[in-house]
Amino acid sequence: MSAAPIIRHAHREDVPAILELIRELADYEHELQSVEATEAKLLETIAFAPPDAPDLAVTGNIPTTEPTSPSRPARCLVLITPEGVTAGIALYFYNYSTWRARPGIYLEDLYVKQSERKKGYGKRLLVQLAKEVVAMKGGRLEWSVLKWNEPSIKFYEAVGARMMNEWVGMRVDGDALTRLASMLD
Repeated sequence: MSAAPIIRHAHREDVPAILELIRELADYEHELQSVEATEAKLLETIAFAPPDAPDLAVTGNIPTTEPTSPSRPARCLVLITPEGVTAGIALYFYNYSTWRARPGIYLEDLYVKQSERKKGYGKRLLVQLAKEVVAMKGGRLEWSVLKWNEPSIKFYEAVGARMMNEWVGMRVDGDALTRLASMLD
């Protein structure tokens, strides 16, 4: 029987591998030119686990990381293969459902290296996030997927996710965000 991969919360030392995976994901989504993330920015905005924190097989489903905050809102799971390769990430943050009056997790990015796919790694990362939502008595785990990304849509549906066709994603960024922020000034 082969050894299982390790899933744990990211340490500061994981940042170069996390950035590499973010860039691979952006390239896969044909948006590499949009990546503004740097190692410095990731170090400033992710709540990291201390280097001596045990992996999640030991700690269960409660994160042993720095606390999240407005300036450090994200957490990141890393999946390390039995060979020691950082093969996947799940970058996430907490959200809230007013109708359920319960917290949840929003999965910003799930990515597994192309060379490491079809090994169940993506599913392992999603399962770990679901366990965290259940442990915190949360109401939902949610994320977005590009409409053209059929392989990912099929994968997500296979693990029980459903498309939210009645909702439309909205976003304000760049100059529009600056204008909105100054509208009442």
